[in-house]
Amino acid sequence: MRDFFINSLDKIVGLLIILLSAAVVIGGLITMFTSPMAGGGFIPGIAVLVGGGIYVLVMGGFLYLGLGIYDNTKRTAEATERLANKG
Repeated sequence: MRDFFINSLDKIVGLLIILLSAAVVIGGLITMFTSPMAGGGFIPGIAVLVGGGIYVLVMGGFLYLGLGIYDNTKRTAEATERLANKG
């Protein structure tokens, strides 16, 4: 049951990264094509794309880092158990 939740979390994180990336691209494009009088324009649109891209990279990295720590801990416990059974 634990593996089901971890695998589900992995899929949810992947979906979240895709949705965040799409939101950044759409937000950047909307900002680019909004009138400069309304706070939009090409430069603010690029800023949204760059800032949002960095945000998605950092958040995705931290989320996958947490899942990686879990996987590494699980493999270490299994290896330790195999060594204990040998000797």
